[in-house]
Amino acid sequence: MRPFSPPAQGEGKTRCCLALLVAFAWTGAAVAASPEAPAGAAACSGCHPAGKGVDTPVPPLAGRAPADIAAALRDFKAGGRAPTVMGRIAKGFTDSEIDALAAWFGAQKVTP
Repeated sequence: MRPFSPPAQGEGKTRCCLALLVAFAWTGAAVAASPEAPAGAAACSGCHPAGKGVDTPVPPLAGRAPADIAAALRDFKAGGRAPTVMGRIAKGFTDSEIDALAAWFGAQKVTP
């Protein structure tokens, strides 16, 4: 049996960080490909209607181009759009979460 020796200074942190990065990348890919709503989608659905032609000042997100959704969220997050509740909401999302939300809403079918 080989005796235990602690990792060299910094080596344990490197292994830990690498493991976390791999786990995060794998989880992020699973969320993006999942038919299930990503974290945060319920918050969006509370104000954004699911149907097309719904009479509301808040636009529907289902079926919109993911690039448009992501750009709008990033604009709100950076303060590039008029201050609304969206600015505060968008600041709570990371770029990967924004991309996952945009992809998921873009893939949703528009209900009549």
